[in-house]
Amino acid sequence: MSTDIEAQQPPGTTGGVRPSGWAAAQPWVSLAARLGLAGVLGYAGASKLGAPALSVQAVEAYQLFPEPVNQFIGYTLPFFEIALALLLLAGLATRYVGLVSGALMVVFIAGIISAWARGLTIDCGCFGTGGPVAAGETQYGLDIVRDIGFAALAGIVVLWPRSPFALDGALGLYPAADRRAERDG
Repeated sequence: MSTDIEAQQPPGTTGGVRPSGWAAAQPWVSLAARLGLAGVLGYAGASKLGAPALSVQAVEAYQLFPEPVNQFIGYTLPFFEIALALLLLAGLATRYVGLVSGALMVVFIAGIISAWARGLTIDCGCFGTGGPVAAGETQYGLDIVRDIGFAALAGIVVLWPRSPFALDGALGLYPAADRRAERDG
């Protein structure tokens, strides 16, 4: 049972004793991962909003879907990325948004690998550009490594969603296991 004094302690502390090592760093690492992923998704979405036709063109370049699906993805993806970014920024439903963001990165990685394996010469379209490019202009390896890094940020958010300045904590929405870990130190 938690006392009122313990309830007033910062996350990851109990009985007025500050944790050490990972217990002290984890909320801040999670905050950095959450904000970093929010920044990437927000930038990616915002960069596509100004030129939705380029977003559609980027999706078409992958040659994976029929035209109506290309249109749907091209026009809705920027709004979806911005919505994920705003939820991460607010720290609301953090674990679930991290899971969806990580899955989105895996889809992006699979698309890039597919384009590379089929010999397509396209820009990934990740940040507002996209479509066919000259053979020497592709950066598939760098795009994949970058997206693996973003997926790793999402993994941190999923595994350790508790972080400062998050609505989840202010609203008491952390999963029960996280609340127990926070309480027990």
